[in-house]
Amino acid sequence: MTMPTPDIEQHPDVAVMRHRYDQIAETPVAQSADGLTFLAGLYLAMSPWVVGFSGHSALTMTNLFTGIAVALLAAGFVAAYGHLHGIAWVAPIMGVWAIVAPWAVDGGTPENAAIVSNIIAGAVIVLCALAMMSGGMRRTRS
Repeated sequence: MTMPTPDIEQHPDVAVMRHRYDQIAETPVAQSADGLTFLAGLYLAMSPWVVGFSGHSALTMTNLFTGIAVALLAAGFVAAYGHLHGIAWVAPIMGVWAIVAPWAVDGGTPENAAIVSNIIAGAVIVLCALAMMSGGMRRTRS
């Protein structure tokens, strides 16, 4: 006779943990950080055309894909932080990549406007993502 496997979703600790993550996601700091991260990701994706360095195809593609990925992560954190908190560390790394990308990708060195744009967008992404992560760590330690 086999015993039924218990459903982890019914465990009381899972419900408590999800409630904590919902509380974290509902704080004004978390909502602001998520929103700014989302907007910074969108800006990074469209910055080659806004700032005018779309002629640098490698940096254009890097900004486009990185920006879309950051925006999708931020939207995912808003929708389901409890399910995505395990990959929250990816967003600050993507922000750091946005900062170093003008020098790291193939092609000529872009003009100063492109470099400054990437540094600012990357810094906003890093700071907001770290704020989201620190809020989660602070609330779950109790």
